[in-house]
Amino acid sequence: MSTTARSAGPIRRRLAHLPAALKITAAVLVVCAVVGAFTTGWAGVLGAVIGGLVVMFSFTVSSVIIAWADSVDPKLVLPVGLMTYVVKFTLFGVALVFTLNLAWSGLRPMALTMAAATVAWATAHAVWVWRAKIPYVDVDV
Repeated sequence: MSTTARSAGPIRRRLAHLPAALKITAAVLVVCAVVGAFTTGWAGVLGAVIGGLVVMFSFTVSSVIIAWADSVDPKLVLPVGLMTYVVKFTLFGVALVFTLNLAWSGLRPMALTMAAATVAWATAHAVWVWRAKIPYVDVDV
């Protein structure tokens, strides 16, 4: 069996929080899109969808990269995680600079959806961790 095949199980276990976080974030995205439709029209819907998808993509990519690093060597989690966040926030900063001068009415719904989706994701993740039965020692399953 290849190393990749052997490490797929542990990576999957490290990503067990993703379904709950993705579901609650998708629910927030839908609510924000409806609110955006009523307040700003189609631009609000599009802004909310973009904002929610950016948050979902960002956290999912971080989770996958950090899970991979942990499966290779737990000592890699901190440097790989920090580098992931540095790259992500640099890209967010560049995107913010370019969007500040846009006169698009979907920017506010996008920003508010990003904020709400981030809170929802973090809350879902915290609740998942609180309820998870995480062993304090390595358990071979």
